[in-house]
Amino acid sequence: MGARLGRRAGPEAGSEAGAAAGGGPAPYERRVRWLREIQATLRQRRPERARQLLCLLRQDLGLEGTLLTDILYKNVAFLNPVDPISHDLLVNLARDLQCPKKDYELWKSSDKICRQLIYHLTPHSKRQRGSSLPRRKTQSCLKSSLQKTLLAGETVDLSGIPLSARDVQHITHYLGSHGAGLAVLDLSFTGLSDELLHLLLPSLWLLPHLTQLLLNGNRLTRAAARELTEAVKDTTKFPALAWVDLGNNVDVASLPQPLLVGLRRRLSQRTSLPTIYEGLDLESGGSTVGATAAASTWGSAAAGPGPEPQACCAR
Repeated sequence: MGARLGRRAGPEAGSEAGAAAGGGPAPYERRVRWLREIQATLRQRRPERARQLLCLLRQDLGLEGTLLTDILYKNVAFLNPVDPISHDLLVNLARDLQCPKKDYELWKSSDKICRQLIYHLTPHSKRQRGSSLPRRKTQSCLKSSLQKTLLAGETVDLSGIPLSARDVQHITHYLGSHGAGLAVLDLSFTGLSDELLHLLLPSLWLLPHLTQLLLNGNRLTRAAARELTEAVKDTTKFPALAWVDLGNNVDVASLPQPLLVGLRRRLSQRTSLPTIYEGLDLESGGSTVGATAAASTWGSAAAGPGPEPQACCAR
């Protein structure tokens, strides 16, 4: 039964992903629709249908394994997941659906996980009070955002604004003349495609202080991830970039290793944050000098620019 389900789920998920890459609904809208249907089937006490929808959702997100036994009991390697939060929530949901429940109240845990996934996969910060639909930003928001003069370390938030090729040209011109102090660029849930990102990249990699590039919730594919990786390999491009968010796109399930290596190389140039191996060496030495060096290293990292090193130190 599970094998037949896996074979049936594949074409449907693939065809809808292809539609999303074109002019159909955004990938996150389709995923939210499946999650809401899972909630409805659980209320109707139809767990088998909920498991089918879960397999569709996992395949659509590009995660390995379609059978629940693969998800729960086999050592499936997920290298550099692009969205570890969704991955963990989906594993928890699979475990919840796999265990039979007789009491209806016990399905509340699955419903809660679905609500957490919906919150994570949608532009929740743009929601209106009392409405389940995200509030669309208008083109006037884009115009006002591209008229202000940026100070050092500022953020440009264009999330939720549907972007056209003409809009991308305006953004490119704006970044060329005002982007010197830009630190964070949020282009999430803008409908950005591979072609539009290709037009935008040359203006992005010239920004000297850009540390975070948020591209989640768009229509990007693995081709865009490869193009971004090739750009990051060149150390003259994206000189200060520390993180790229590619989650919740068409088929980008994991971050390419060369991309992470390039980001780590830039981070090590900006701070004295130790690597894992250096930390292990210091702990194994056990000397007072080593401990002092480790403390001073972490202290200098916390004082470095940008929020990313501080978050690492806190963990």
